[in-house]
Amino acid sequence: MTLSAYSTYDALGLAALVRAREVSPRELVEAAFARLDEVNPLLNAVVRTRREAALKEADAMPPDDPSRPFAGVPFLLKDISQAIGGEPLTSGALLLKDNIAKRDSNYVARIRAGGFIPLGHTNTPEFGLKNITEPLLHGPARNPWNTDRSPGGSSGGAAAAVASGIVPAAGASDGGGSIRIPASFTGLFGLKPTRGRTPVGPGVGRQWQGASIDFALTRSVRDSAAMLDLLQTLQPEAAFQTPLYPGVFRDDLMKPLQRKLRVAYTTASPVGTPVSGEAAAAVLKTVKWLQAEGHEVEEKLSPVNGVWLMENYYTMNAGEVAAMFLSLENDMGRSIAAHEVDIVTWVLGEAGKKVSAAEFVHSLNEWDVAAAQMAGLLSRYDLYITPANADSAPEIGELTHQQEEIEALLHVSELPKEAQRRMIYEMFEPSLTYTPFTQLANLTGQPAMSVPLHLTPAGLPIGVQVIASKGREDLLLQMAAQLEQSELWVGMKGNPLFP
Repeated sequence: MTLSAYSTYDALGLAALVRAREVSPRELVEAAFARLDEVNPLLNAVVRTRREAALKEADAMPPDDPSRPFAGVPFLLKDISQAIGGEPLTSGALLLKDNIAKRDSNYVARIRAGGFIPLGHTNTPEFGLKNITEPLLHGPARNPWNTDRSPGGSSGGAAAAVASGIVPAAGASDGGGSIRIPASFTGLFGLKPTRGRTPVGPGVGRQWQGASIDFALTRSVRDSAAMLDLLQTLQPEAAFQTPLYPGVFRDDLMKPLQRKLRVAYTTASPVGTPVSGEAAAAVLKTVKWLQAEGHEVEEKLSPVNGVWLMENYYTMNAGEVAAMFLSLENDMGRSIAAHEVDIVTWVLGEAGKKVSAAEFVHSLNEWDVAAAQMAGLLSRYDLYITPANADSAPEIGELTHQQEEIEALLHVSELPKEAQRRMIYEMFEPSLTYTPFTQLANLTGQPAMSVPLHLTPAGLPIGVQVIASKGREDLLLQMAAQLEQSELWVGMKGNPLFP
């Protein structure tokens, strides 16, 4: 199969070719690796491959098993939480550069059961803590639209791989926007499902207290719909459960909406930071399209105090990193030193040591207050629309801390608790200015998507975020499918590195 032909198909399209025996799984894997060899030296999207194992799995793949909707389709996994047993999983961290996973994660087991063939792992920031992908261990991933720019994070390597045509879909996770942020920066479709919808673990019942969920980045809406059919689950060991969707997401995708929708929107940053004119324009032209389709649209500020929500989000981050340090130090039999981790990881871990159990619980209670406020908003509106990001992708290195900043941040342990909290907020503020909109859906548990609907004059994509009530991925997917057929859809049009 030629590279140009390979790239014209989405995952379901490639699977259909395999079922029709027009192409073999081995040919697809070979095409994917040929594309990887061509572009990965430019992008650093993929940090580890399993070429020989993938080819063996391709040769053993039954082409016509109806239980495998993606039989023979190449796929890449994120180098955090998406483990293959007996193979490395580093989480983008120097501390874990030699870590070997004990078994397939539940997510990977479901991906394999669906017929996907994992080719390897994609680049991610250390422990998934940043909205850019520039880990010390692997170096920066680059954006196919402009290699001087970041593809975002923390699923930045996955986004770069899909947007450059290495694979039609890739594993991703989203704990504060890590699917939607890179989707927006790279022209992809990025869906974060409802909390509890997709598999976690093994042995992990609550990822970031329910803020984080594993799913995927795709170029087509129907691939995300079919993957949601494959991955949705009621997992006994998971802390959070969402009732299974009674229909079939892929089948319901193109059904007409039963009624005109009530839609709220805003272009204002929830934390008071600037929003670019291009990001606002992306929302406003979407609003105009919705109105032309007969939907009722109203401008509405978020009912949630965004600054307060972020402060509580950072409390969780600090507590989680401190707990992770404790576990790693127990395993290693020694303390972790500052030079062994990214400065962001270090600051969160040190500050987390001063977060009391009462403060941690209070922080999570505030998430529930926000969830109630958003449930109230979405009892009056079907959808809530914002920019996905406040601007197009930042330059490589723009949001990475420089040595002078690092020297100041290293004194975090000497500061009182309140000063540590201010330090964390100020440490993240430059990156938060780019991505202030996405965290809300993580902390409230709602499904949200980034839809590629705008290009800046510089030729860089910016996505539009759409949020729905818990369990209503079907409504998001129906809306996305309609937008995909509209003149607004950008996709890969104008991407210089897409074949």
